[in-house]
Amino acid sequence: MKKVSKQTMLSLMLIPMLLLSMLTLAPATTNAADDLGLTVDAAILIDADTGKILYEQNAETALGIASMTKMMTEYLLLDAIKEGSVTWDQQYNVTEYTHKISQNRLLSNVPLRADGTYSIKELYEAMAIYSANAATIAIAETIAGTETEFIKLMNKKAEELGLENYKFVNSTGLNNSDLLGMHPAGTGENDENVMPARSVAKLAYHLLKDHPEMLETAKIPKKVFREGTTDAINMSNWNFMLPGLVYAYEGVDGLKTGTTDFAGHTFTGTAKRGDTRLIAVVMKAVDSKGVGSYKARFDATAKLFDYGFGQFSKQEIIPANYKFKDQKTIPVTKGKADEVNIAVKEPISVMVKTTDKDAYKPSLVLNTEELEAGVEKDQVVGQVIVERTEGTDYGYIDGSEITAEVVTTEAVERAGKVSLFFQGIGNFFGNLWNGVFGFVNPTL
Repeated sequence: MKKVSKQTMLSLMLIPMLLLSMLTLAPATTNAADDLGLTVDAAILIDADTGKILYEQNAETALGIASMTKMMTEYLLLDAIKEGSVTWDQQYNVTEYTHKISQNRLLSNVPLRADGTYSIKELYEAMAIYSANAATIAIAETIAGTETEFIKLMNKKAEELGLENYKFVNSTGLNNSDLLGMHPAGTGENDENVMPARSVAKLAYHLLKDHPEMLETAKIPKKVFREGTTDAINMSNWNFMLPGLVYAYEGVDGLKTGTTDFAGHTFTGTAKRGDTRLIAVVMKAVDSKGVGSYKARFDATAKLFDYGFGQFSKQEIIPANYKFKDQKTIPVTKGKADEVNIAVKEPISVMVKTTDKDAYKPSLVLNTEELEAGVEKDQVVGQVIVERTEGTDYGYIDGSEITAEVVTTEAVERAGKVSLFFQGIGNFFGNLWNGVFGFVNPTL
């Protein structure tokens, strides 16, 4: 037997120890695509067309939303305009509440005269462009009579939209302590609105779906309130990512910023390039030193947009008339044909990374195992569900799945009486033969 030297033995003993050391000391790796280096408490990025979630980070934790609240107030106003219960030229008479709040310019206000009247249109512009808080309360009072009653409408709309884990205590997003003791009944003196990033994105998603016209106002970088009067005030949009402003980003045309001590620096932004529109939400953004700032929230949003526009595109996963290899037909009874061809009716396109396209596979779900003649062309027999077979899929903001109808590609007429007679005889003897065969050799 060949002897092994002590040096060799020592080397052999050290190998597993070195390997273990390498595994222990090696830093945990993260998929680079999922690590955007965001210094935020929460974030989410979605495709505005389909609601496909492209990225999320702590998106289900309820956090302060500050003036992003105003997206809900805008939603309810635009609903009221569409229904005709409120008009743009309708006049609002200033109340003691809105007058006192409006005098504090530190709260992003346009001062309202105690004896003044203002059109809903100009109040809306002050809210959407300048985040004017007294103007927002004025809109709430116009719609519901009082801000207390308006909160009930906010909660009702949130429930309709399927938002989760939210709390509304006022129409503006201010801390109630800023409302001079006039905060809505039933809410705390230091309460503030909260919502998870996922629900904020869902609110923005439905707002853009139902009222896309709101972007015409949201994208205005600067406007003069009450231009041509002694009350004229310059309003600059707090969304500094708009064209011409300090953190301009190509394609940005909305949506709503928010800042309070509790919520930090938050932002719901939307941008469109080509046929793709994205919605991004960042909450409590800070810089590398942990300090919150306007720049921090816009830098984080830009990273999300860069990721979305740079790495994702709409890819056709299933073409129209796609046929399943293992299920090209469905049996038909009492027909001139014994089966009918089936296929996916419409193509399915999904916003995915180009490298991930092959990770999505179709799954067939049939409504029935067979059909009875006559069968019509394009008769729905089931649906195809597209599922990701590997990696992380964040799903859709409204919880839906990627589906399309599966239909018949031709008609099958009902067979005549003679044909049905012989089909019946064939079925009888076929069943009889199977019964006898099973009796003679039940183990086969």
